[in-house]
Amino acid sequence: MIFGKKICVPDDAPPVLRTSAVWAELAAAAEIDYHATLPGSEEGLIARIREAEIVLNIRSSSRFTERVFDACPRLRVVSVWGTGTDHVDLAAAARHGVTVTNTPGVSAVSIAEHTLALLLAVARRIPQMDAATRAGGWPRGQSAELHGKTCGIIGLGAIGRQFARLAAGIGMRVVAWTMHPRPGDAVVALEELYRTADVISVHLRLSPETAGFVGAAQFALMKKSAILINTARGAIVDEAALVEALEARRIAGAGLDVFATEPLPAGQRLTKFDNVVLTPHCAGITPEALEAGLRMAVENIRAFAAGQAAHVVA
Repeated sequence: MIFGKKICVPDDAPPVLRTSAVWAELAAAAEIDYHATLPGSEEGLIARIREAEIVLNIRSSSRFTERVFDACPRLRVVSVWGTGTDHVDLAAAARHGVTVTNTPGVSAVSIAEHTLALLLAVARRIPQMDAATRAGGWPRGQSAELHGKTCGIIGLGAIGRQFARLAAGIGMRVVAWTMHPRPGDAVVALEELYRTADVISVHLRLSPETAGFVGAAQFALMKKSAILINTARGAIVDEAALVEALEARRIAGAGLDVFATEPLPAGQRLTKFDNVVLTPHCAGITPEALEAGLRMAVENIRAFAAGQAAHVVA
């Protein structure tokens, strides 16, 4: 076996790895303990990976907790398909000597494009116009123009930088705030961004530091004409505060690809607003991004097996 060890895939549901181009290469190079259903619980995950040394993690619903690491003493590496690792207790992984890798940057273009699509859909009221036209109506004069408006980007990682490029490309004035600015980054104070931006787009990684990062105090600073876009993680935005801001018309609308609870529960209040556009956490799941991410997740395992670990998170 090229990888030297069996690889456990505990959670390819719905299948993306099994149907990808990289699957044949992986299956030829390693023995795979493959599961096309979700573990369903901490106990279910432990049962699947208890004897594993290498895990290729597909779904963030599989939560790698202290208890999971403690129950799986043979585990040496968790290769995460995706950028987010908020479902992995990184401190616990480090204590148990487990290397965690991810696939940064591969979905940046796809997510940035989706962010722009959500923004245009909200500003131009595309879903409402489509529904009304199909129903025999002819509504016009309800769209907002974005050229010359200010786009505030929170987080200048790979996705935030790609979206900044797209926003500038349609003639928006781009301002940004980021936790870790690079030399030469033109950033503004966070409060100034909230007060001046016509569009606020969130591109932070979810962590204890960023959970609830955009809440009632931040909505109170925003323009009444502001549009909030979130393609990062649902928990970064205080969902109750967002609902309250929408109900009070404190902001003009929102475009959301991520939510505190996924999939959205029946009757979720965000589904009731006509100025909100919702998509099912799909921004980074284009065929191009999917294949690139899965390939990187496999290559991360190959690098670890060769003693040259890459894209290490913890």
